[in-house]
Amino acid sequence: MDDDVRVSGSVVIPAAELSWRFSRSSGPGGQGVNTADSRVELSFDLARTTALGPTRKARALDRLAGRLIDGVLTIAASEHRSQLRNREAARARLAALIADAIAPPPPPRRPTKPRRGAVRARLDAKTRRGRTKSLRRKPTDD
Repeated sequence: MDDDVRVSGSVVIPAAELSWRFSRSSGPGGQGVNTADSRVELSFDLARTTALGPTRKARALDRLAGRLIDGVLTIAASEHRSQLRNREAARARLAALIADAIAPPPPPRRPTKPRRGAVRARLDAKTRRGRTKSLRRKPTDD
């Protein structure tokens, strides 16, 4: 359970469903930057996962469709100098992405009508503004 990713209280992605790749990172690291494989790529097969129920999986596939390649979500992390911290960053990013993707949609908006006083105030303001502008016009010779 050490490498599992906790998305929410009831959703945990098992470590067996995660795939890691490591490579050399650009950026800070001094002499070690050319030898240490500190860049991390975390891949999660969203289309074949057993960690999500059918409803949550469908919602996640729909919302993350632009980021998926053949149903696989890939996250890269290279902002830290150590591989361990990049692994933690990638895990946290995956958890946040999946949590947002499986969140239920907000309740539908109930349309409301403006109050009668608000409509009256808006129309009065338009009338006042029109009068102000009409005073700026050149007088016409009638």
